[in-house]
Amino acid sequence: MLRAGWFPGVVGDIAALHARQYAQSHGFGAVFEAKVARELGEFLTRPPAPGDLFRAVEREGRALGSIALEDEGAGVAHLRWFILDAALRGSGLGKILLDAVMAHAQAAGFSRIYLWTLDGLPAAARLYAAAGFVETRRLSATQWGVETTELRLEWHREVGAISGPGP
Repeated sequence: MLRAGWFPGVVGDIAALHARQYAQSHGFGAVFEAKVARELGEFLTRPPAPGDLFRAVEREGRALGSIALEDEGAGVAHLRWFILDAALRGSGLGKILLDAVMAHAQAAGFSRIYLWTLDGLPAAARLYAAAGFVETRRLSATQWGVETTELRLEWHREVGAISGPGP
């Protein structure tokens, strides 16, 4: 079941999903988990901006996935906290979540959506590309205690996507 907004345990469940996934795939530790928990908690407890959206996949009181759109004003939104429990991957639920966010973004009148993701996540990369996101920046640095390559992806309303890597 998809739920909107906060419910008991959602922040901890989503932070734990991120921590387990990225510890396994990229070697991230406690600093990353704490950052996810802090920023998601702040997002869910502040007064919402007009274009904000949060959806969680809930089963038996536990959050097994999430996606959010954070309205940054001036027609710009930040896609965040997109994750699914490993047992749900490949089910088509990720596409359903991303499609719902994109429909919301277009109805809300956003002209640009961006997100940061990590290199080495091919299933996520396919979903983002199918939705019209393109890579605009690639940064390699020591982040969360390990060497990582982060990718900034963007979608623009004018053409559904923009071309080529940027600065």
